[in-house]
Amino acid sequence: MSRVLLIFGIALFALMAGALFYAARIPVQQESAARPQPQPAQTEAMTHPAFSLPDLEGVSREFTEWDGKHRLLNFWATWCAPCRREIPMLKDFQDKHGEAGFQIIGIAVDYPEEVTQYAAEAEFNYPILIGQQDAMAVAESSGIEFIGMPFTMFVARDGEYLGAYLGELHQSHLDDVVNILERLDNGDINKKEARDALDLL
Repeated sequence: MSRVLLIFGIALFALMAGALFYAARIPVQQESAARPQPQPAQTEAMTHPAFSLPDLEGVSREFTEWDGKHRLLNFWATWCAPCRREIPMLKDFQDKHGEAGFQIIGIAVDYPEEVTQYAAEAEFNYPILIGQQDAMAVAESSGIEFIGMPFTMFVARDGEYLGAYLGELHQSHLDDVVNILERLDNGDINKKEARDALDLL
């Protein structure tokens, strides 16, 4: 008899424990269902970068100086081999597309002395601005963490940030950029479509 009571008691205890466990889960599930789902991070694509940095002569240059042009802000350094590889291509791009309203702006995240010395050899045909923490802050205004160079931001004629490319640019990338921004100029695509296309580079 005592064995039957023991088995009955164990079964009753297990049943009560199960009921309590289930009851304890109900509020948690309801709370979880009622809790708003996290929203995607807000993009910084609608920002209009605003900054000033010194050029090779130490003269402060405002970013708005190049308003009305599509701008490619290329962040580089003298010690960065991929950055140096890009420079001849960027100079050629400036020669070919400058009159069509495209402007390369080199932003050196480096020491002024090193940049000035390198610039004498490189013979840049586009403006070079220099900064360290200030230059990095400009890059991070895009909403993308500054993790290395080269790094290129794309800004529309009206100053609106459209996107960025992390890593070394190649000619195919620049060809795509021209195509996308010319389609934007022609009204074939809107800003959102231009940003989406640039994200696929």
